[in-house]
Amino acid sequence: MPTAHLTIGAESTGDVDPRLFGSFVEHLGRAVYDGLYEPGHPAADEDGFRTDVLALVRELGVSTVRYPGGNFVSGYRWEDGVGPRDERPRRLDLAWHSLETNEIGLDEFARWAERAGLELMLAVNLGTRGVQAALDLLEYSNIRSGTALSDQRVANGAPEPHAVQMWCLGNEMDGPWQLGHATAEEYGRLAARTAQAMRQVDPSLQLVACGSSNAEMPTFGSWERTVLDHTYEDVDFISCHAYYNLRDGDLGSFLASGVNMDRFIDSVVATADHVKAVKRSDKTMMIAFDEWNVWDSDQYHAEEKHTGLQDWPVAPRLLEHSYTVADAVVVGGLLISLLKHADRVRSANLAQLVNVIAPIMTEPGGPAWRQTIFYPFATASRASRGRLLRSSLTSDRYATERHGEVDVVDTVVTRDEAAGHTTVLALNRATDTPTLLTIDLGSLGAVGDVEAVTLTDEDLMARNTVEEPERVALQPLQEVRLEGHMLTVELPAASWSAITLR
Repeated sequence: MPTAHLTIGAESTGDVDPRLFGSFVEHLGRAVYDGLYEPGHPAADEDGFRTDVLALVRELGVSTVRYPGGNFVSGYRWEDGVGPRDERPRRLDLAWHSLETNEIGLDEFARWAERAGLELMLAVNLGTRGVQAALDLLEYSNIRSGTALSDQRVANGAPEPHAVQMWCLGNEMDGPWQLGHATAEEYGRLAARTAQAMRQVDPSLQLVACGSSNAEMPTFGSWERTVLDHTYEDVDFISCHAYYNLRDGDLGSFLASGVNMDRFIDSVVATADHVKAVKRSDKTMMIAFDEWNVWDSDQYHAEEKHTGLQDWPVAPRLLEHSYTVADAVVVGGLLISLLKHADRVRSANLAQLVNVIAPIMTEPGGPAWRQTIFYPFATASRASRGRLLRSSLTSDRYATERHGEVDVVDTVVTRDEAAGHTTVLALNRATDTPTLLTIDLGSLGAVGDVEAVTLTDEDLMARNTVEEPERVALQPLQEVRLEGHMLTVELPAASWSAITLR
């Protein structure tokens, strides 16, 4: 049996920003229409939003929601989604070859986010639009009244400003698939001009510049350096995007996906700090990891999609990934990586929220249910708040095809003073054997209660479906023993666990 030993320190290395547990809703497939919004559903509220989905969103513990894209935003005219619904235009969505009805827009979505208790995070179109459209959207959203656009919002039924503080300056502008795709020089200049103009309206805004679409992009690193050279003093965050998948049945590498995320974050931090040094700046750039999940994009591109000139469906089924136990264990591991970097990763968004590569699935006129990845996110979003505690882990190691030699176990430790508990998240990457984890709790003082749950299954390909919505769920972790200040835990093979000490 592999072994690992964790020593928990008393020193904090920083606070966990609640924004780390954000999500993402794009006008893509059935994320909005037939997902969040289905007026004819028995559970629909007066605005047509599904209350059963809203309850699951609250249970998930999401803190922020990034909207309305994603690739969609690079061709979006926000004005199309406000005002009387029967006057809103239907537009071609080139990003996903769909027809956008604009039945849901900013005002409706902002009301939904308020009901869900979420902070709204808006993206502006820097693909086919620019500075003036961003300023118009900011005025409409955040100015109380007395101007043409703010008064228009009031007349549209939203008397209070939406008070959006966090703004994404475009989306994946390094990607050739993106409308308005630009070089780093072109995008950096546009993002800087847009940021400077928006700050003339409100200097307190928090702005996110586009980093690379993923770490495999040929311009990765040089893109970040160039964009930050233009925008360093004008933005607060540089974005990261990453998706992971099981390739060629290589489970050992898949379970170690967090190692890749760690290296990705460290590389972006190093690049940002290089720009800081060159500019002799006192400012430290933070990271918004505003798209992350398990998803096989190659499978999407291999699928038969709508492409015909006259074929533009409304809310087609796109990217409806059915998540396995193995996927959920990896998502839990990626949460560990994000939390370990909480000193620099101050915001993150699981992509996405409903139906589209999502923890929540729905059927039109039917039920909503939790996918396997729902469980680690919902657990961490509640248990892993407060402060990040310094800890020291020693673990047996194993070889992977994609990441080299890695630790069998990965962990992170947080302390929530308000709730009075310390939480250890633990990932066991061993695919065919439990791992014995010992934890030195000496720095915590007396521990009176231990609560431990795990996500695992003998069938790592098991998943929750409309027919079996509760096939996979969290289970109590059985092999837990506390003796003095030492806690011994037997982590099941290929598992993600949360251990809460009170």
